[in-house]
Amino acid sequence: MDWARNLLFIGVVVGGLTTLAANLLPPSEPAPVSQYVAPSYREPDFRLTVVRADNAFRKDWDEKSLNHSELATNLIQIRRVALGLMGTIPSLEEIRQIEALPADQQMPWWIDHVLKDQRFHDYFGERLARAFVGTEDGPFLQYRRRRFVTWLSEQVARNKPYDGIVRELIAGDGLWTDHPATNFITVTVRPEMKNEPDPVRLAGRVTRAFLGIRLDCAQCHNHPFTEWKQADFHGLSAFFAQAHLGFRGIQDGDGAYEAEDRYTKTKSVIEPSVPFLKEHLPANGARRDRLAAWVTHPKNEFFARSTVNRVWAIMCGKPLVEPIDNLEPGVQIPVPLQILADDFAANGFNLHRLIRLIASSEAFRLDSASKYEVGEKEEKAWAVFPLTRLRPEQVAGSVLQAASISTINAETHITIRLLRQIERSNFVKRYGDTGEDEFEGRGGTIPQSLLRMNGELVRDRIGGSPVNASTRISLVAPNDPKAVEVAYLTILSRRPTPKETTYFEQFLNEPGLGRSDKLADIYWALINSTEFSWNH
Repeated sequence: MDWARNLLFIGVVVGGLTTLAANLLPPSEPAPVSQYVAPSYREPDFRLTVVRADNAFRKDWDEKSLNHSELATNLIQIRRVALGLMGTIPSLEEIRQIEALPADQQMPWWIDHVLKDQRFHDYFGERLARAFVGTEDGPFLQYRRRRFVTWLSEQVARNKPYDGIVRELIAGDGLWTDHPATNFITVTVRPEMKNEPDPVRLAGRVTRAFLGIRLDCAQCHNHPFTEWKQADFHGLSAFFAQAHLGFRGIQDGDGAYEAEDRYTKTKSVIEPSVPFLKEHLPANGARRDRLAAWVTHPKNEFFARSTVNRVWAIMCGKPLVEPIDNLEPGVQIPVPLQILADDFAANGFNLHRLIRLIASSEAFRLDSASKYEVGEKEEKAWAVFPLTRLRPEQVAGSVLQAASISTINAETHITIRLLRQIERSNFVKRYGDTGEDEFEGRGGTIPQSLLRMNGELVRDRIGGSPVNASTRISLVAPNDPKAVEVAYLTILSRRPTPKETTYFEQFLNEPGLGRSDKLADIYWALINSTEFSWNH
């Protein structure tokens, strides 16, 4: 057995040395790209939708007499796309590759590059999972959240039509391990429900996550502020009454949904029914199949609107309509949202196309700063890009990427990726997860600021380790101005102003600490700057 232990030890040492060497060597040059022709952005119907949405925003600004900001620089827009779709900032390596392209081709190339990236698939899958099943672990035996997120990631990578994804979630059969979509159903299993799915919780999740309406507020009584009736909610719940948990997983069988009268305490059987667009509910088929067809029907405007509102919020940090699940009848729907929703439904609920449209819109590309005085009215109307605080996983992902010259992605050495994942998870736990209420406005806290300033993640990633970006910049930058420029690009995804360059160049020339230690101090200052911790 001694030889086996020795062999294992040698393997670990060799693996560690290989990883260290890979990080000490200069990153390999990315594949050169000098031209990028993207036909999808030039298609007449694509351009027409972008122009119509832009014109609708501009009309609103004119009617409200609002000034709008100028377009942000390409690097700022690129940072927004990376944060919204991958939960991290772009790497220096990626910025170099982007800047090799003509200016008008940089954003199309970057968007399409991100859509193919595993970081996007995984991050977007997790963001969707939060809306679909929440963040709790659920029942231990009947629920596998990680498997569910992996499945969502695979659907996003394939660009499976969104209506097909949702139909599988609502009507899927089988074991939660072999058919991960059924975790949408099994997450509601509770002992008090005799280990059966909870129709009430499922109806509430369907209406909020897929339709953007709070029909569950009518569970106990008629909704006080909208047209929803208690019978509407119970009618939707009844669609799940025949979903049962057995040896083969989720299967449909017999069963009736009973609702208790809150006054008489008597129970009555409720038949499945929908609160609107009844003509689009199939007359035949299993209950969940019928509901899935109705929810995702192209004529069900709530479905397309809700999806556009959520994807917009994921990319921009806040939705077009707040709260995100408040697209109730009577709520004024912004014209640009309706334009995007119509395009989404007309083009087969194509998520990648929707993302391209949003990223191509003027509202997404505007600067968050303006030469005019701007305030809440301008932000609410999207006349300037709204400032939003980075989410915990975005902070952690950005710190880890800023500490590396090369891109941390699916091609990175497995050892590095595992270490980064552990560091990221530990940071998010201490920083505080946002939970299900993803777009609730929350201010930063003192503990969060202290964690960024003194926490283990930042301290370890900016220190004098030879694998950290600050050390490598100090070794390879030909002069101090270049070192400052590379640090800014790596951390803030922009170049420093002349004033910033002068200030930090003087700092690097002061006696005392060595250049590597001083660059580590610059790293610390930039990571703890307000600019780093906000999407702008």
